[in-house]
Amino acid sequence: MSALSRRIAIAIALPLAAGLVPHPSWAQAPGGGMPPPTVTVVTLQAQDVPLTTTLPGRVTASAEAQVRPQVNGIVTERLFEEGRTVKVGDPLFRIDKTTYEAAVAQAEAAVAQAVAQADNADREAERVGALRDRRVASESTTESAIAARDAARAAVKVAEAQLQTARIELDRTTIRAELDGEIGLAQTSQGALVTASQATPLAVIRTLDPVHVDVTQSAAEIIRWRRQMKLEPQTALDRKVTLRLADGTEYGVNGTLTAAEPYVNETTGVVTLRLAFANPDRLLLPGMYVQAVVQQAIARGVVLAPQEGVSRDRRGEPIALVVNPEGVVEQRSLSILQDLGNAWVVSEGLVEGDRLVVEGLQRIATGMQVNAEERQPENAETADAAAPAETTEQAPAETGAQDASGG
Repeated sequence: MSALSRRIAIAIALPLAAGLVPHPSWAQAPGGGMPPPTVTVVTLQAQDVPLTTTLPGRVTASAEAQVRPQVNGIVTERLFEEGRTVKVGDPLFRIDKTTYEAAVAQAEAAVAQAVAQADNADREAERVGALRDRRVASESTTESAIAARDAARAAVKVAEAQLQTARIELDRTTIRAELDGEIGLAQTSQGALVTASQATPLAVIRTLDPVHVDVTQSAAEIIRWRRQMKLEPQTALDRKVTLRLADGTEYGVNGTLTAAEPYVNETTGVVTLRLAFANPDRLLLPGMYVQAVVQQAIARGVVLAPQEGVSRDRRGEPIALVVNPEGVVEQRSLSILQDLGNAWVVSEGLVEGDRLVVEGLQRIATGMQVNAEERQPENAETADAAAPAETTEQAPAETGAQDASGG
């Protein structure tokens, strides 16, 4: 065989020989089949879970008083600082009292006149009575004197009542606070004419600690809550209520459900619930929009399924894949009550001890044999990640020790 023929034969034989050696990645599992895929599972635990609902609402003051004048006149002075705290009885405005002082003086004079007339009527009645005893005055004259005396005494009481009214109106020229709380902006100024019981208030006082939050819930949702599974309605004292503010943060103080209107609005179909919250820092202001998370019931013996392990079928129903004790994948149809953080509250379809697949869902199907690995808690993963770093830091010291001993 020529050299050229030998080179051609070798060039053909070498690739054929190389093809007879199997690649390591082509190695098969014992028994001739592919190895089962590995999936990550979470073993579920049954527990009692409080069920909540988020309701929109508005903050309202626990008490509110609109300051209005009770007498007519010109405002002569404003006696408070806007936005400050006031107490019951604090003076707020003064109205020109000249006219009312004159009315008091007139009423005092009327009382004095009535008293003088009453005294005269008393003396006349006594004189007529003495004459009647001596049979000088007639019976009719005596009766007329007694009637005049009684009328004069009644006139004194009328005059005294009118004096009291005049003094009350004089006192009302100083408008005082009728509520402890925060007073708002003044709606009038010095020199303005005000009238008794006018429509526009002079200012508004609000009690801001505590505050109320009025939320609404549909009647249909209330019925659904009461009929749902084996739930235990909580008493008002057990109901924990939290607030989510307009910026998405949570209010740091828990509230209580104080009352529920026993009436369904015919137009909107909702029921009004009243919540109470302490507000020492005055963070909650009347009119502020908030969302109240109200704890309404407790679901007994349910499981919390991580949301990444739950999907939807073609009909939109929630489903999940679990690994049974034999390592075979099963599909479950679920009944979900609500979400809780990053988990679903599942009442049917999953039970304690089920191994829910949370990673590797794209590689498996119902009926497949899989290798299930339990997902490690986050703190364990953090510890594992930190361990190599400690070893690396110690390595130079150990190497130096070996070098020293070797030297």
